[in-house]
Amino acid sequence: MAMAAAFLFRCKPMGFRFFLNFAHIMMENSIGETCRRGRIEVICGSMFSGKTEELIRRMKRAKFAKQRVEIFKPAIDVRYSEDDVVSHDQNSIHSTPIDASGALMLLTADIDVVGIDEAQFFDDGLVDVCNALANRGIRVIVAGLDMDYKGVPFGPMPALCAVADEVTKVHAICVKCGALAYVSHRLVANAHRVMLGEQTEYEPLCRNCFQKAIREEK
Repeated sequence: MAMAAAFLFRCKPMGFRFFLNFAHIMMENSIGETCRRGRIEVICGSMFSGKTEELIRRMKRAKFAKQRVEIFKPAIDVRYSEDDVVSHDQNSIHSTPIDASGALMLLTADIDVVGIDEAQFFDDGLVDVCNALANRGIRVIVAGLDMDYKGVPFGPMPALCAVADEVTKVHAICVKCGALAYVSHRLVANAHRVMLGEQTEYEPLCRNCFQKAIREEK
């Protein structure tokens, strides 16, 4: 940083102004990581896009910073573990399974950071709960599918994206053409909206490949 400053001081005034702006941004980022609290962060996208991986990364980072963290998941999600949140890459973090969003209010006393995985499976009350937690000064990190296998906005996720302070949209890669995936296409005949599955039941597709697959199924 000192060498960069010395170089910019020797340059035109615009270079000096750039350095001041850069230093201000770096200071804001540093303050933000330590002082920014009471917010909702949403991580959304299709299956196999790294949503849970990013949730685990943020939670572990907060834990490393000596913050009090707790992560929750819907009790119906027992694909890899009954108690842990596990990504498709087998990274994991201990969690508390719950049946309804209201339980979060009872289980988050003295917590700095709350993580919620597979949020699309929770009831619509999750939106009010997340707002209430954020208003109490808690950092809430939510991960979930933004759309179901038909491409329809899923559960409380659209409303969570609307009230969130920050939304991160992550993408898988379309298995047909290599473009950014748009939705999780269901490979098996099952009309139920909620169906837990993996690569044998779902595949990530871009918009064009998804529309083609839908036409072929009719």
